[in-house]
Amino acid sequence: MRVNVSSHDLKVLDHKHHLHPFTDHGALGVDERRVIAKADGVWLWDSDGNRILDGMAGLWCVNAGHGRQEIVEAVRAQMSELSYYNTFFKTSHPPVIELSEMLAGLTPDHINMVMYGSSGSDANDTILRLVRTYWALQGQPDKKVVISRKNAYHGSTMAGASLGGMGPMHSQGGLPIPGIHHIDQPYWFGEGMMTDMNEDEFGLWAARELERAIEEIGEENVAAFIAEPIQGAGGVIVPPSTYWPEVKRILESRNILFIADEVICGFGRTGEWFGSGYYDLKPDLMTIAKGLTSGYLPLGGVLVSDEIAEVLHRENVEFFHGYTYASHPACCAAAIANLTILKREGLVERVRDQIGPYFQKQWKALESHPMVGQARMVGLFGALELVPDENDLKKRFANEGKVGTITRDHSFSNGLVMRAVRDSMIISPPLSISEEEVDLLIASTRKTLDDAWNDVRKQGLA
Repeated sequence: MRVNVSSHDLKVLDHKHHLHPFTDHGALGVDERRVIAKADGVWLWDSDGNRILDGMAGLWCVNAGHGRQEIVEAVRAQMSELSYYNTFFKTSHPPVIELSEMLAGLTPDHINMVMYGSSGSDANDTILRLVRTYWALQGQPDKKVVISRKNAYHGSTMAGASLGGMGPMHSQGGLPIPGIHHIDQPYWFGEGMMTDMNEDEFGLWAARELERAIEEIGEENVAAFIAEPIQGAGGVIVPPSTYWPEVKRILESRNILFIADEVICGFGRTGEWFGSGYYDLKPDLMTIAKGLTSGYLPLGGVLVSDEIAEVLHRENVEFFHGYTYASHPACCAAAIANLTILKREGLVERVRDQIGPYFQKQWKALESHPMVGQARMVGLFGALELVPDENDLKKRFANEGKVGTITRDHSFSNGLVMRAVRDSMIISPPLSISEEEVDLLIASTRKTLDDAWNDVRKQGLA
């Protein structure tokens, strides 16, 4: 690493040589960039020396918190012993064996196997190929269509972005690929509130969109339904209480696989080990990544039910799929150390029983702010819906996303990372956050809302 390089010079070099993800590079000036140089616990420090509270746990992933030397040491020790080997050609290694056993102990009883990759995106590529291969091996090769939801996020690869339901992503690169069908999402505040239905009725209606799609496409052509228990990147969309029970009823009566994308919800974010546990779901496949290693090293995978694994275990059946860095020994070592911390410190239970309720109460109180129409939170991730008139919650800001961007920029200025999704502010801090740090986060959020509200009124946006 270079030393004695000024913050400005780092930003210049970044501008000259680095293409960022999901970025309008023409609009990103040199001095607008933030260079994060150090992190510890829930705190970040940038190259200018500013301390920032990491309200997004990196990118929904640093569940155990930054600076865990136990994970660092586990990776160092593994790299000294076996820095890399693949798991192709009848080969394995101790870290992947140990990790797989650990994961089997955390998943529902009917899920005992895992196939690894490097991210949630490539895990969803794996799943698309896997479900189609499964049905072909079952003598039903026409079962290829996967039903997903609008505004869902399942990654940025060709298959992952196609499975996701985000219009801007579909506008580039010839997406979505064939065989993906999107239905409406269970977004009560953003969509259901605009109808004549109440929240419970809307939840049932949104769930039955799945049933209508199956009837339209034909059950004999539908391979699977994929969904996040709570949509993360879509804006922390918490479905109405009637939604998942009705989806379960529909799926139980159909010969269709259910894929739970647990990339964000998994490993404690909801106060359960998986979002499927929070909603009492029984998926056939589960996508995992992010909190699996707390982001210390890249690792993702697909958790596979016994029924699907049994089909893959048939003699003379080979699934022609895999990645060079799947089950990388150092990444598996990081995951083992991370899961050990989550279990030893009871961080998942702490989200459910202590810090989660503490945070949720203060977050809910932000609804008193004149620019907040709804404050929702499950476990340790939530959203604030920004509105121009607290007395008319059906009214929305013109030029969607502008007020969210204004608020996000004030948040960074106030030393807090919050994410803007449309005109919603999203939060997802490390599970290790303390009550005192929650208090600081809430105080920064209130100041951010005040600063943004002043700007919004000055600009005539409300």
